[in-house]
Amino acid sequence: MDWKKEWKPLALILAVFAACYYLPVEWLQATRRIENALWESLYLVKWYAREHVLLCLVPAFFIAGAVGVFVSQAAVMKYLGPRANKVLAYGVASVSGTVLAVCSCTILPLFAGIYRMGAGLGPASAFLYSGPAINILAIVLTASVLGPEMGIARAVGAVVFAVVIGLCMHFIFRKEEEAKFEAAAGFPEPEVQRPLWQTALYFAAMVGILVFANWGRPEETSGLWHLIYSSKWWISSLFALALAVILVLWFKVGRGPMLLAALPVMVLALVFPQYPALAFVAGSIGLSVLTATGGGKKDGELQEWFDVSWDFAKKIMPLLFWGVLISGALLGRPENEGLIPSQWISGLVGGNSLGANLFASVVGAFMYFATLTEVPILQGLLGAGMGKGPALALLLAGPALSLPNMLVIRSVMGTKKTIVFVALVIVMATLSGLIFGAFY
Repeated sequence: MDWKKEWKPLALILAVFAACYYLPVEWLQATRRIENALWESLYLVKWYAREHVLLCLVPAFFIAGAVGVFVSQAAVMKYLGPRANKVLAYGVASVSGTVLAVCSCTILPLFAGIYRMGAGLGPASAFLYSGPAINILAIVLTASVLGPEMGIARAVGAVVFAVVIGLCMHFIFRKEEEAKFEAAAGFPEPEVQRPLWQTALYFAAMVGILVFANWGRPEETSGLWHLIYSSKWWISSLFALALAVILVLWFKVGRGPMLLAALPVMVLALVFPQYPALAFVAGSIGLSVLTATGGGKKDGELQEWFDVSWDFAKKIMPLLFWGVLISGALLGRPENEGLIPSQWISGLVGGNSLGANLFASVVGAFMYFATLTEVPILQGLLGAGMGKGPALALLLAGPALSLPNMLVIRSVMGTKKTIVFVALVIVMATLSGLIFGAFY
């Protein structure tokens, strides 16, 4: 018998036996924790479907599909490729979150779009981290609820994180990056159908819809952020109107098909103004039908946009579904418990030890946080004795990563790169928490 080959099966058998031997059945039965974890996973999936799929992911899929169709590979390589100007590439990628204000799952289609178009691993990783981490509204809310020093530390740490993580990913996998660049170096410059400024305004309209339709309710009942929140559907409607005009004027969509797509949206907005999401759903369906049928165009450009967007959706959505289910079963929803008791978590993140910061980083990396929900969760944990260092570590690791997020990243750039990316986020968050906790 060759024990060099057989030790892995033996170790697996022993591990499973030990787990069965020490299985805390009595404790699980007494607390009904398994049953509760099942319900928590279902509740989280329901909440995620209601709050994030229609308003977050659907626009993100359309934007990702548009990147694949209307942005040339040569342009992506020029500005974000391995040989691009590093200051420009990392500067743009590291502050993208201030514009996008999306969660760790909504950023995935956008990341997949630019990465598959040839963006360098470094800038793409910086974009992947910064998209959900540098949310300007979340940073302002952090400063107002948890203190200005926490808000400033989160803002500075997130920008530095994005650049450092991107540079580390580029350095670790530099040989693969060079090979990708060499393979794409001989690609001919594609024919440009419209000026760059038209394409930029087209993307700005879609990003505007994504950002303002998902603008979260601020703590204050007055001021700029509350004014934007109270007007978010009017602002989103203006961006939607701009997108419709752009598609007709510059993308040559027929006026008749556009009117048919817009009519249900206007009717629902007028008849049910108290339910603006209905008009949003109608607009998403109308855009889907418009692009799938070509909108009166014969060159197939719009159909290609729909096909690429749908390809992203059917690959990413199942992974997100299972990831959210598992995350809900293990950690539950905010203020609710899954298999892992919240007392264990709060008891392990007190003080400013290495273990407390590392634990906070790991839990934050695997737990799913919707945009802005991390602030009230941390407020409760700080009240229960959580140290400020671990709190910052969770803030820097949590919004940017989640178990569903990791599953999709792996499908885009592979297991090895995903492990390195997650490890970099956890290590950086832990070190930042230690440093911050030493001063505060």
